[in-house]
Amino acid sequence: MLQDKLFAAPAREARRERACYVCHGNRALCTDAVCPIKLRAKTIAALAKAINSTNLFGASPPGVFVGQHGYPRVSLAPLIPPIANQDTSIMDSPENWLGMDFGKLLEYRLSLLRAKSSVSVSSARTPPQVLSTVQELVMSAVPVDTEVWFAKKPGLQVLISPREAPIGPSAIMSKLELAENPHVPRQVDKAVSDSDMPAELGIFGLYREGIAQRQITRLFSVGLLGAREKRRLVPTEWSITAIDDILARGLRREILSYPKIGEYLVFGFQALANNVQVLLTPTAWMYEAMEVWLASPSPIPFSDHELSIGRRSYPRNLAGAYHAARLPVLEYLQKVRHQAGAIVFMEVGAGWIPLGVWRFREICREAFRRPPTKFGSLEEALGEVGKRLALPVCVWADQSRLIRYHKEQLGLERFLKER
Repeated sequence: MLQDKLFAAPAREARRERACYVCHGNRALCTDAVCPIKLRAKTIAALAKAINSTNLFGASPPGVFVGQHGYPRVSLAPLIPPIANQDTSIMDSPENWLGMDFGKLLEYRLSLLRAKSSVSVSSARTPPQVLSTVQELVMSAVPVDTEVWFAKKPGLQVLISPREAPIGPSAIMSKLELAENPHVPRQVDKAVSDSDMPAELGIFGLYREGIAQRQITRLFSVGLLGAREKRRLVPTEWSITAIDDILARGLRREILSYPKIGEYLVFGFQALANNVQVLLTPTAWMYEAMEVWLASPSPIPFSDHELSIGRRSYPRNLAGAYHAARLPVLEYLQKVRHQAGAIVFMEVGAGWIPLGVWRFREICREAFRRPPTKFGSLEEALGEVGKRLALPVCVWADQSRLIRYHKEQLGLERFLKER
């Protein structure tokens, strides 16, 4: 189906986001001080003490995970930590994670238990009781005290997804109740109640109203947005990329009417063993995302790009990372009311552990909160980018379609001026 082709994580992306390039999961080969396997084991051991029965009471951030295995019948799982009377919103708020260390992030994420139930994706139109309760939960803007009963005690296996941050143990739930009324923003209630509004209009409207992207993704995933007869559950991995794409396409339509920037701008930020540098060029909109894993045996960047008309096919090389980095670029251009070309350089360091593609979105957003370095030529700008990257800039340039395009265009312009 179309959604599967556009937004499902391909095998290459799944391997890249889940694997450790140093040991590939073999503990005997581990040489890194920050080891995801060891950190997961430590967190799960501590969590096991809190999971001592088939009943759990806690404050959901709120959060939910919708699986894709078995589609169109999928696993619906509200995320509930064994924590009450505390603000748990940080556990599902990637916009607040950049200043944390890996240990704290894993502690938060692996403390979210998945209370699973099997439902049909089309049941969003006439939701059964468990889905209706989950839909109430995710409409809330703040944590909701939630109680769940399991068919048996949760196992200790965790979920490592290529796009979603890790999630803790799971068990089949037999009953789910909200212990308090959710706090539903007026804008969310209005969008959910409008059974005639197309999903894209509802998504972009909520975004314009200041509703957090994470909450919009949850609402879309559990089938609360769109015309009533078209509503369905959307697996979380798909919905993360779908929202990135829908918002980006809306912003791209706006910025195409803006004037071009007048110089080359370089932005950048590093966090969580990831380095993101962004080069904006004084051209019409075009975009390229490039990613390299520095710990791989042959660190050669992957690349996908689009020109002014946008992208019609799926970015097979970068997949979710392509969409995650594109949205902040367009957000910045819409804010300054200009258009530009953009090349995003993304380096994943040897200390990285699998946490999902959200980090590219949030690191890129943080880069744009800082003042740019300005240049009068492409060569000067690339020289600055090269100083900020571990991999030589010539290696990036060899793999980049847009750098080659810019150099060829500049050569043509000089040729025409000399005639």
